[in-house]
Amino acid sequence: MKKISYIIFTGTILSSFFGFSQDTLAISKGELSQKLSEKNLQIKIAEKTYQSAKADYNQSNALFLPNINVSHTGISTTNPLMAFGSKLNQEILTMADFNPALLNDPAKTQNFATKFEIQQPLINVDGLFERKAAKSKMEAFQLQTERTKEYLELEVSKAYMQLQLAYRAVKVLEKANTTGKANLKLVDNYFKQGMLQKTDLLNVQVRVNEIANQLQYAKSNVQNASDYLAFLLNEDSNGKIYKPSEELDNAIVIEEINTSLSDNRKDIQAMSKSSEAYAKMLKSSKMAFLPRLNAFGSYELYDQNFLGTAAKGYLVGAQLSWNVFDGYKSIGKFQKAKAESQKADVEKDQYKKQSQLELNKTNRQLKDAENKVNLSKLALEQSQEAYRIRQNRFTQGLEKTTDLLQSETQMIQKELEHLQSVFEYNFTKQYLQFLTR
Repeated sequence: MKKISYIIFTGTILSSFFGFSQDTLAISKGELSQKLSEKNLQIKIAEKTYQSAKADYNQSNALFLPNINVSHTGISTTNPLMAFGSKLNQEILTMADFNPALLNDPAKTQNFATKFEIQQPLINVDGLFERKAAKSKMEAFQLQTERTKEYLELEVSKAYMQLQLAYRAVKVLEKANTTGKANLKLVDNYFKQGMLQKTDLLNVQVRVNEIANQLQYAKSNVQNASDYLAFLLNEDSNGKIYKPSEELDNAIVIEEINTSLSDNRKDIQAMSKSSEAYAKMLKSSKMAFLPRLNAFGSYELYDQNFLGTAAKGYLVGAQLSWNVFDGYKSIGKFQKAKAESQKADVEKDQYKKQSQLELNKTNRQLKDAENKVNLSKLALEQSQEAYRIRQNRFTQGLEKTTDLLQSETQMIQKELEHLQSVFEYNFTKQYLQFLTR
């Protein structure tokens, strides 16, 4: 889990953030799930991948269903064998056709054949296991698609909280900007009365400009967070900006979360299905050494003329085939399937152990984040009180300007740190719920 870095505010304020004819669109957390499932591109890619796997499974229906072909062939030949056979198929042979001179040097003969062919698999044991493997693969992709949706729900929730954090940072810095200008006005009055040095006035002016710079970058960060949310929802972000309907709370809600790794988690189930598919492919490669039984049949129409049906005939039969040796191909295929099946089992075990490792780590991070929130809240309250005292003493001429500015800077920093710690706790809690889902 990546920690969100602190927002760095530098630069100069140039124009109002909400200029350039931007539309501000209020969006609630409840709207995100529906928009995400309908529009997100990554979900669409995952669904298409599942559909591709489903199509592979549908192809295995050929194991039970017949293969039917229809063809119409026309030939013109003086080949002795072909000419004699064509007349025989057309049922137009006469005694004169047995003349050795005609048999050896026949005249040009035309033949048009319409053929209906059917092939019906009967016993193909290896094909049955291939079909089962294709089904397991399809189910694995279905589970992976569902897990992708769960992950993107987490990601869009994180993006929404980032947007809330960005707006709260703007609010904090706007308040700091107002306070800074008020302090500048006060220091300017003291300077005009000869109570302060020129350097004191310059220090306050520099601080006011710094806050203005921070505010501008905070507003730019709002746009960045809004653009990322629009990307997740696959919406055009040009000329508009999102504003969360709910503000980021500066407090947290402590909840008990089951921190055990569940085998029912969609991605773990998908890994199990994938391992199962490889195991069935291994069985299929074993069964490839067994014979196959298939039935076949055809119905044929022959004539001298195009699409003619003067002569008719049919053929039915069954074939038992056994590939005794194919130059080590089947043996190599079996060895490969065995290695891939063992690899899939190892990958599944590794994935489960990595997931448990991540779960344990996140559980500790949640406790650390809770502690950080409590400490940052205390630090914020202390810095606010320190600033209040210094400001009162400054108005009485008992504090230096630099001490007041330092106290103000610390107060703003602690408020931003507290908001950041609340965001980290809330996201870590959601991430932990995602890992145990």
